[in-house]
Amino acid sequence: MPAPSRVTRFVTSGLKRGALALVLLATPVAATAQVFVSAPNFSGPPVTGSEPGIVLPIPGATPDEYAAAMLWNLRAGLNVAALQCQAMPLVDAVENYNAMLVNHGPEMKIAYNALTGYFTRTLGPSAGIKAFDLYNTRTYNGFSSLYALLGFCHAAGQIGRDVLFAPRGSLFKVAQNRMQEFRNSLVPAVDRFWITPPLYVAQAVVPPFAANCYDRNGQVKRSCLR
Repeated sequence: MPAPSRVTRFVTSGLKRGALALVLLATPVAATAQVFVSAPNFSGPPVTGSEPGIVLPIPGATPDEYAAAMLWNLRAGLNVAALQCQAMPLVDAVENYNAMLVNHGPEMKIAYNALTGYFTRTLGPSAGIKAFDLYNTRTYNGFSSLYALLGFCHAAGQIGRDVLFAPRGSLFKVAQNRMQEFRNSLVPAVDRFWITPPLYVAQAVVPPFAANCYDRNGQVKRSCLR
């Protein structure tokens, strides 16, 4: 029979990573790995609330009113996560949200009073309350994202744990440091595990032997291996 042609085998990163993913999913790991194997980077710098896209516009707001809006947005985001991320139980979205209400309820009440105070101050009592209701609805809707759900739930889990362990009276610090990340997570992103450059592993190349070096079963004769 003719000698086999020279063969070079490659193992692509997709096959290698697929095997690794099965190992990871079969091994107890941190909750974050239940959403992504290698999470996208949603991180962002600290914010005050006055930056574009962090909270809905509140023109003429004071620094304290911006702080209140940040806390209210943090609450809204974690509330939406508690509703939308229940299919990912290890994210603990419901538990984190409920713990926030218990541990940081007084801070939320201060934020609510400051934010409603902004609308009544700028629009008057009656129109201000209606404006706040609309603001509240739009804030909640702003955290709903079908195509970015995995990233949003991942970020909500991370931020929710920060909230869980934040000392009472320090919730604004969490909002200041993590709200840009929360907003970034609303943009669809893919697992970085699958988009890194492919890894090729080549096997040793065996030089071809003459035709008379193969027996009738296609095995190389020992005499040709000397």
